[in-house]
Amino acid sequence: MRWFLGITIGILAAVVLYLGAAAHSLSELASAARAGDGAKVLERTNVKALNHSLTHQIVSAYLERIGAKRPISPMEKTLINVYGATIADAMVAKMLTADRLTQLLKTGKLDGAGDVPPLSGIPTLGDLDTKLSSVLGRLHFIQPVLLGVRVSDNSAPDDYAAIDLHFEDFGWKLSGIELPKATVRALAASLPVK
Repeated sequence: MRWFLGITIGILAAVVLYLGAAAHSLSELASAARAGDGAKVLERTNVKALNHSLTHQIVSAYLERIGAKRPISPMEKTLINVYGATIADAMVAKMLTADRLTQLLKTGKLDGAGDVPPLSGIPTLGDLDTKLSSVLGRLHFIQPVLLGVRVSDNSAPDDYAAIDLHFEDFGWKLSGIELPKATVRALAASLPVK
């Protein structure tokens, strides 16, 4: 009986530590965004994973836009995934500078520049209550080392926005932003149409 109680307490302690570390990392990221500290935001971000996350969303929305008008052949889909990802990747790289990423997380807006259209209406990380009790209702378990945190006020499919936190280097880092569908469509609309 003692060993069962010891194991149960150990498991509960591990879960609290696991979730507490995620909430602490989220709080640090939100504080850095609120303060407008781009260096700290980038320090708490896996830029390569974040770039991949946004690029994938934009290319998927582009394929959806093209597919609504006509059928897409498998070969064309492959070419769009490669070529479109290259163009979307360049666009996303311009969005992920320290200042622009911090602006996006702090204000939910992004000024347009070059081939990046102006964005707005994105829920802000700075407004999120990062206490563990509040975060638990927004938490989505994806994998043991990957958690999603809803930042939108509701979970309606068109308004849904979230961030992904990935456990790495003994802490949780921002590794993805799931943008609202309208925002992703606006980004995909800025890609050239064949």
